[in-house]
Amino acid sequence: MAHRLADATSPYLLQHADNPVDWWQWSPEAFEEARRRDVPVLLSIGYAACHWCHVMAHESFEDEVTAAVMNENFVNIKVDREERPDVDAVYMEATQAMTGQGGWPMTCFLTPDAEPFHCGTYYPSAPLHGMPSFRQLLDAVAGAWRERGGEVRQAATRVVEQLSAQRTALPESFLDDEVIATAISRLHAEADPEHAGFGDAPKFPPSMVLEFLLRHQERQNAPGSGHTALEMAEATCEAMARGGIYDQLAGGFARYSVDAAWVVPHFEKMLYDNALLLRVYAHLARRRESPLAERVARETAAFLLRDLRTPEGGFAASLDADTEGVEGLTYVWTPEQLAEVLGDADGAWAAELFEVTESGTFEHGTSTLQLKRDPGDPARWRRVRDALYDARSRRPQPGKDDKVVTSWNGMAITALVEASTALGEPEWLAAAEQAAKLLVERHLVDQRLRRSSRDGVVGAAAGVLEDYGCLADGLLSLHQATGEPRWLEVACSLLDTALEQFPDSDNPGAYYDTAADSEELVRRPSDPTDNASPSGASSLTSALLTASALAGGSAAQRYRQAVEQALSRAGLLAERAARFAGHWLSTAEALAHGPLQVAVAGSEDDGDRTALLEAAWRHSPGGAVVLAGEPEATGVPLLADRPLVDGSAAAYVCRGYVCDRPVTGVDDLVETLGRVQVPQS
Repeated sequence: MAHRLADATSPYLLQHADNPVDWWQWSPEAFEEARRRDVPVLLSIGYAACHWCHVMAHESFEDEVTAAVMNENFVNIKVDREERPDVDAVYMEATQAMTGQGGWPMTCFLTPDAEPFHCGTYYPSAPLHGMPSFRQLLDAVAGAWRERGGEVRQAATRVVEQLSAQRTALPESFLDDEVIATAISRLHAEADPEHAGFGDAPKFPPSMVLEFLLRHQERQNAPGSGHTALEMAEATCEAMARGGIYDQLAGGFARYSVDAAWVVPHFEKMLYDNALLLRVYAHLARRRESPLAERVARETAAFLLRDLRTPEGGFAASLDADTEGVEGLTYVWTPEQLAEVLGDADGAWAAELFEVTESGTFEHGTSTLQLKRDPGDPARWRRVRDALYDARSRRPQPGKDDKVVTSWNGMAITALVEASTALGEPEWLAAAEQAAKLLVERHLVDQRLRRSSRDGVVGAAAGVLEDYGCLADGLLSLHQATGEPRWLEVACSLLDTALEQFPDSDNPGAYYDTAADSEELVRRPSDPTDNASPSGASSLTSALLTASALAGGSAAQRYRQAVEQALSRAGLLAERAARFAGHWLSTAEALAHGPLQVAVAGSEDDGDRTALLEAAWRHSPGGAVVLAGEPEATGVPLLADRPLVDGSAAAYVCRGYVCDRPVTGVDDLVETLGRVQVPQS
């Protein structure tokens, strides 16, 4: 057996390296082998933290008999969806079209020309609830290929033609204040009045929608729709923070809740979720002086640095849903287990506090930990929590997917920078800068991004649009926090490459998710919707808007034009499906501010400059550009022609193309910022 996965940079592929299945990595050689043998391709797509991917692996891919059937009748390709989101997007679209649903593991049968003819998700090892067993499916597909191969090929070609015919860019509809008002109304109609969040089970953290709601409230700065937006944001943030979806002992959020009340999570912890939510909770803590939001932000940042940071300074993709093949094993408790660790009195107190019952909230009489109220005895709470965390740390731990994904690390950089400035934690800024150095030095190869690395070794997969947008956004955040010109230069270079390689030339303002010179798939993916993480198009647009306020000369104008073109195609999506346009809406809110720019000129050791900068961080709305540096610093366009005022540090506040007079006092700056946040009539 040739172990073709042994040299993979993906931990998910490495998990399958010793299977009896003769796996191939996605490559032209694999499809050439299928043509040589005249057999179909079995494409299996998943990711390392996926519970049902593990189940199917144990049931089928580790089974010698099943593997023999696969090897005899197919060329078998294993793909990590996080490493190849382009491949995943193409075949997920086919799976959803054929079955009406999608998910992972994804199981697709392709012709040797990579055209799909049968797709599904998880298949059990024995018939279950009307589903055929995986081996039955293998036999049926292999038989159809042998007996009706020509028909199967024709059907696959029709599938690709139909999917291609369905691809149209969003019609022009600008994402303006009228669309924003409609989006707020739709979100209010879909809000869960009992448990917060939006819709019913399963519930995913609506991180980008929450950021939009906070920005909308800041811009309104008055009762009415802004008040409604704030209520929805605060209620959802509190419900998640107090539910089982949040790790009450160690910080960090699970990927989603299987119920509507946020009680039982799907236990995998993803970097992108925690980066996006760190940003939201830090934003809420900064604006509302919420002790709960500040605690969650601090704990989530600690989780990132403690549990996901890699030796090279990047951030790992995820922690597994399973421990030793059992979902949630590390995290759940019984009353007896609490008493065993804490003693009877503290155990009973903890069981009541965390809502751990004899019947349980999860499987086999176990419970997740919830914290519906703040403990009345803080000292006892700290003692109990520390003891439980210590005991849990001695349990078997979930596996870690330690590959470093470019876009997700870009989100983490942005979140850590913003949380650092909001809550005064320089350690987080230093961690963000170290991650940025890793990405720029290792992931940027010949001025083009690669998707991921592991152990400092960069993978071969090319970066997709979200990699360029999210990393540029993170570097622009670092430029603002440090004043270092290098980060602005690299960010603008990434944006220039994205504007060259990813646009849909037939539809100005629309983008493909893969570069023009990237590997040709049966269909070039393009999805503008924000799902668990920002779409490539919305992440690029957000970064372009920030860059338009930071870059000088013609670049700023070019970036601003690209922003307006992109938002001219986002209105219909935001109006009809606001829950899937959160990042677009956040960008539109920032644009409505101009975006707001605050440049603080003064010497680094000047206490007045420090006071002005901290006031700007504290009182500027989300999406604002805030930067401090030496007066008229070289390589920092935002400080050009902005000197000291009467020898004192000064803050220059601009909204779009209109600037207020510079101010030298904190009170004057706060007053100015409050005034420009209210829309001008």
